[in-house]
Amino acid sequence: MRGRRARPRLEDSHAIMTRCLRNAAAPALAAALTLCAAVFADGGAFPRGEVAEVTAASPEEMARLAASGLVVDNVAGLTARVYLLGNDRAALDALGCAYRILPPDAPDDKAVLNYRANPEIEAAFTQWAAAYPGLCATGSLGTSAQGRNLWYLRITANPAVEADKPAVKLLSTIHGNEPVGTELLLELAELLLEGYGTDPRLTALVDATDLWLVPLLNPDGMEARSRYNANSQDLNRVFPVYGANYTGTFFDSPLGDGDRQPEVAAVMRWSASRPFVLSANFHGGALVVNYPYDHQPGVPSGQPALSPDEDLLRVISLEYSSRNPDMYASTLFPQGITNGSAWYAATGTMQDWSYRFMGCLEVTVELGTTKWPNYTLLPSYWEANREAMLAYIETAHLGVRGLCLDRATGAPVLARVDVAGNSQPVFSSPHAGNYHRLLLPGTYSLSWEAPGYIPYHVDGITVAGGPATRRDVAISDGDLDGDGLVGAADIQLAVNAVLGDTVGVDADVDGRGLSATDIQAVINRSLAR
Repeated sequence: MRGRRARPRLEDSHAIMTRCLRNAAAPALAAALTLCAAVFADGGAFPRGEVAEVTAASPEEMARLAASGLVVDNVAGLTARVYLLGNDRAALDALGCAYRILPPDAPDDKAVLNYRANPEIEAAFTQWAAAYPGLCATGSLGTSAQGRNLWYLRITANPAVEADKPAVKLLSTIHGNEPVGTELLLELAELLLEGYGTDPRLTALVDATDLWLVPLLNPDGMEARSRYNANSQDLNRVFPVYGANYTGTFFDSPLGDGDRQPEVAAVMRWSASRPFVLSANFHGGALVVNYPYDHQPGVPSGQPALSPDEDLLRVISLEYSSRNPDMYASTLFPQGITNGSAWYAATGTMQDWSYRFMGCLEVTVELGTTKWPNYTLLPSYWEANREAMLAYIETAHLGVRGLCLDRATGAPVLARVDVAGNSQPVFSSPHAGNYHRLLLPGTYSLSWEAPGYIPYHVDGITVAGGPATRRDVAISDGDLDGDGLVGAADIQLAVNAVLGDTVGVDADVDGRGLSATDIQAVINRSLAR
C-alpha cells in the first residue's frame, strides 16, 4: 500500500457542538452553527437503524426470513444479520425468530483514519487523468442523494477513442459501511497506470481491455458509516427485479430508471450506455464470490437458482477465489464460491439486474468477515486480492468476439447476440459495433438480431480455452440494390442469386448460405417497411 495523506480526525457531533458554542466568538457564531448543522445533516441524522443477529430454528425458518422483505445479510448456516429501520423490528418480531440486537458496529475514528472518501478519490482521479492522458479519463456517473459525485476512472490505451475491446466494470461500496473494495480499486488503478509500459502483463491488459472503476457507489453512506444511502435505502436491494419490474432485457424493455434511487439510476443509465462484458462488485461481511442468480421466482431461499450460464459463472468465480488462499480454503463455501440463492435469496441486487437485464456477467466479491477493518490491515487485503483481481479481468478475453456492422455502410450496429440453447443474450456496442460473448470451450451457433435488419446466423463456431475466437459479421437490412427501399427489385436480386446468377452483391442475408430462406427474408423485410 502506498502512503496516504492523513484525513482529519472525525469528531462526534456532540463534541463539535460543544466546542462550537464554547469557543466561537459572536461574529463567528453563525459560521460555527452552520458547521454543526452540516455535521448533523450528514452524520447525526443519517439512517443507521439497528442490527439484529437472528438464529433460525431450521433451514425453513431461515428461508422464510430471507423471503420476508427484510434486509438480510451475513448468513452463516442458521444465523444471519438483519438490518432494521422503521417498522422492521416489528416485522422481525412477527416472524417469531430468535434474535438479539447487536451493539452499534460503526467503526471508531482510529479505524476510519486514512480511508479515502469522495474528496480523495476526486483528487486521485484528477491527478491520474492529468499524468496519464493516454491511459485514463475520469468523470462522474451522476450524483448521490446528497449531491456527491459518483466518480469513475476509465483505464484503457487511448480512452478518447471507442475501440474494439471488451468493456469491464468494477464497482465497490454500494453499502457505505463496506469500504475495503474502495481502497482495493484505487490500488488497482495505481498498479495498472504505474506498471504500463514496464510490466508486460499489465501493459497487455490495459491495451486490450476497456476497464471502468467506480470505487464508491454510496458516498453518502460511507461518510456517515452507514449501510444505507441518505434516503434510508439499501442500494443493493432496490434494482429492478425480474418477474416484478421486467421480464426481458434492455433491448426490448424500458430501462425503468425514472423511479429509482439516484445512485441506482446512475448505474443503470451508465450500464445501458455500452455493452459491458464482465463486472464485479465488492462488499464486506463474508469471504466468498457470489454469482447469479440471487433470486429466481419460485425458488426458495437456500436452494440454487441456476442461470443459463451456471457453469461459466462458476468458472469465472473460481478464477477469482482460487487466487485468494483464504477464500478458496473456506469451510463455509466450497472453493470459496456460491450461487447467490443457494446462500440466501435476495431481491433487487445489482448483479442479478446486470446479468439478466444487461447481459453482463457480474459477481459479488465479499472481501472479508469484517466490514470496516482497521486501516492498518488493508495491505494484507491488497496482497490477498491483487492477483485475483487481475486474473478476473483477464477472463473477459475468453469466448467469442467480433464486430457487428451494417453490410452496406460499415456503421456499427446495436444488436442482440444469442447463443443457441442459451436464453441469456449479450449485445454489441453502438459506439464501435463490437460484441463479446464469454463462453466455455466448445462449439456454438450464434445469431445477431437488430431492429430493421435481417437476423444473421453462424453455426460451428469453435471456442478454445485461450483468447476469444473472432467472428465479424455484416448484417443486411434487405436493401440489396442500395436504393434506400426494400422492394421487388431486392427480392428479384435474391431470387437471381439463389438461381446462380451473378448479381454483384452478397445476397446471403441470413448467414445460412444462399437458399430460399434468403428470398423469404427479403420478402419479410419488404412487408415490414
